[in-house]
Amino acid sequence: MSTVDSAVGIALLFPDLLGTYGDSGNATILAERLRWRGFEATPVTVRSGDAVPAGCDVYVVGGGEDLPQALAARQLGPPRTGPLCEAVDRGAAVLAVCAGLQVLGESFVGGDGVRVDGAGLLDLTTERGRGPRSVGEVVVDPVPALGLPALTGYENHGGVTVLGPGTSPLGHVRRGVGNGDGSGTDGAWSGRVLGTYLHGPVLARNPALADLVLGWVVGDLAPVDDAEVLELRGERLHAALGPRRRGRWRP
Repeated sequence: MSTVDSAVGIALLFPDLLGTYGDSGNATILAERLRWRGFEATPVTVRSGDAVPAGCDVYVVGGGEDLPQALAARQLGPPRTGPLCEAVDRGAAVLAVCAGLQVLGESFVGGDGVRVDGAGLLDLTTERGRGPRSVGEVVVDPVPALGLPALTGYENHGGVTVLGPGTSPLGHVRRGVGNGDGSGTDGAWSGRVLGTYLHGPVLARNPALADLVLGWVVGDLAPVDDAEVLELRGERLHAALGPRRRGRWRP
């Protein structure tokens, strides 16, 4: 049974700043997966300079470059304040990718080497990595508590993200780099706030992750026919893991 009484509001935050890698598609996927099940969805695009609405049910934050990332963080306001934090306190869900993940943390280092305050929704900090950028296919085994199959995606970042005790990783990396802090993990998860370095868009590649986020705000979801996307997932996982490891992935 749905836990919302009206249309599900899905806010896409700052796609003009954090829309470099096509992550805005995650908001579209959430809306369509709701509509396939008979729910009404109301997408809201929040551009740079717009006020962030506190009344939406799901918020989507994408990836971007250093300067736009810093601008987005400043528009969200000081840590643990502002409409996004109010929405999370009220029970809204948040999905953040790459730069969006860093923005939701306590702080990150911008392209000029200056530390920037994040939204403080996740107990993590991000530094600039000393080695080459992390670029390529990623396969992540989510932590068991999330009940998800393997996640497939693509990373392109130079950050090193360290989680504090108040946040759990999204999962453990089977291929790729992820957070890059030596823990072999990717992303972060706390309550209904979830972040990852996986582009793709990540929800296009991983419909179970989309349904997890939606289930947090509408309750149990009826199944839909994902045969086509599961076939494509299989292809991506095969390509990422290679012939010798094909027996180890889950679609």
